[in-house]
Amino acid sequence: MSSFSRFLPFLRPYFTQMVGAALLVMGVAALNLLLVRTGGTLWDAITVQRDGEAMTDIITVLLGIAVIQGFLSMGHSYLTAHISQHIMVDFRAHLFTHLQGLSMSFFAKRRTGEILSRVMNDVGVIQTTVTETPIDSAKHLVTFIGGMGFLLIMNWQLCLLILVVLPILVLVARVFGRRLKSLSTHIQDETASLSTLIEEVVSGIRVVKSFVQTRREEDRFRSSLHTLLTITLKRSIILSVFIPTVTLLTFSMAGIVLWYGGNQVIESSMSPGDLFAFVLFAGILIGPFGSAARLFSHIKEAQGAMQRVFELLDTKPEITDHPRAVTLGPINGHVRFSNVHFAYDPRHLVLSAISFDIRPGQLVALVGPTGSGKTTIANLLHRFYDPLEGAITLDGHDLRDIRLHSLYSQIAFVPQETLLFGGTIYDNILYGRDTATENEIMTASQAANAHTFIESLPDGYQTIVGEKGINLSGGQRQRLSIARAILKNPRLLILDEATSALDSEAEQLVQEALQRLMVNRTTLVIAHRLTTIQKADKILVLNKGKITEEGTHQELMSQGGLYHHFYTLRMAEVA
Repeated sequence: MSSFSRFLPFLRPYFTQMVGAALLVMGVAALNLLLVRTGGTLWDAITVQRDGEAMTDIITVLLGIAVIQGFLSMGHSYLTAHISQHIMVDFRAHLFTHLQGLSMSFFAKRRTGEILSRVMNDVGVIQTTVTETPIDSAKHLVTFIGGMGFLLIMNWQLCLLILVVLPILVLVARVFGRRLKSLSTHIQDETASLSTLIEEVVSGIRVVKSFVQTRREEDRFRSSLHTLLTITLKRSIILSVFIPTVTLLTFSMAGIVLWYGGNQVIESSMSPGDLFAFVLFAGILIGPFGSAARLFSHIKEAQGAMQRVFELLDTKPEITDHPRAVTLGPINGHVRFSNVHFAYDPRHLVLSAISFDIRPGQLVALVGPTGSGKTTIANLLHRFYDPLEGAITLDGHDLRDIRLHSLYSQIAFVPQETLLFGGTIYDNILYGRDTATENEIMTASQAANAHTFIESLPDGYQTIVGEKGINLSGGQRQRLSIARAILKNPRLLILDEATSALDSEAEQLVQEALQRLMVNRTTLVIAHRLTTIQKADKILVLNKGKITEEGTHQELMSQGGLYHHFYTLRMAEVA
């Protein structure tokens, strides 16, 4: 199935309006042809008949046609823009919804700038071609058929001579078209890479400046620009040959008309007015031919963009609802991992034979060196991924048998790197539960030790946090994240506790907020602080993807193993 045929469902709701716009533009084209034919009559009235009254009447008719054509043109322009924008809104919304439904593995393999380029740039390329092109084609069709009709009536021999040029035009379009499509697709790919580079540098500008890498990033950017420039110039060379070739062929046709018609006038077998109209008709026919050349290049460019966009739409989420998946009511929070194996890359196992229980209301801490699998366990519990082997259950239900929306509604995740959206503080907290009242938001903020600092800001809860919360300190961002989790009121909490980068006062405020958040909830915490480790009901020690030790703080310390070594080092760091 071609990309254009796959786009038809997005056009279907606007089919009636598109037909209306096509009829309007066809009316414009028809009246344009009538203006030309009437212009020929006017020329005869002036130069041959020398009839002033007829001249006045014809000019009046011409003005009337021009007024009607103007109104039709206005209607066509507005309706075309209306259709075009609505279709693109629908398509972008559909694409965005699809992206949000894709699994975490998709986003782990794709760069943000590339995805952004496809949603914005590629869809923008598609917009003109799939909406305005069919309507404009209707205009050119009427112009071509009507013009050829007039030419056939006026001089069928000359008209047949003109038609000889058409197969040549088709052949030229096919030869150039294949190369244009390939280059246009390449241009879109390079544009996406350029967008990705910009996004990475802008989001990481602090690191770039801190490590004095601005020159390196400038060199990367210039290199990417030159690559894009080279491809774009190649396409420009082809277009610079393609369009003039088509234009030359069409002007050759006009030259034939002028030469043949001129001889007809000299021999008195054609009136000057008919020759005037004939030449104008031939000139008008150049429009469809020239537009066809440009249209063909646009279609090839749009095909490349569609190929990239539909590649996204063809990507299926790896994590989906099972047909018989259940919707959970309020849960107790009993979590069980049973012989779980997992790998992001089949060649490298990240977790091996992981088994443990978290009873309702328990606090279980994950401890281990970097790369041991702590974050992966949190990802699996959130069902961002499914295990290769084994099962993860929540209150006895395999996570794969629970509807995702139902599962996520029971869980709150407080990440190590707090993500805030670029709106207000109020909106960021409201993200936890969008039906919450203002009083509930303030209560959650107070429980998270955030209300005081929020109130001290000039705009209070309406303060703009900036991109990713850049206008707030690390401790403030974490407390807002905790307030968001408190507002959600989950039964199961996944906590990547990281306070090492905070000063003592901010750390104390965050820890107090975390303690309130964990009360009466089943909590899985990737532990960083010694106090959290000591208070855990159970500690799981991971090393190289396996649980090597399990128990309370006292039990593990008495064993003198990896946990004892880990804890001793932490104590030394604190001291």
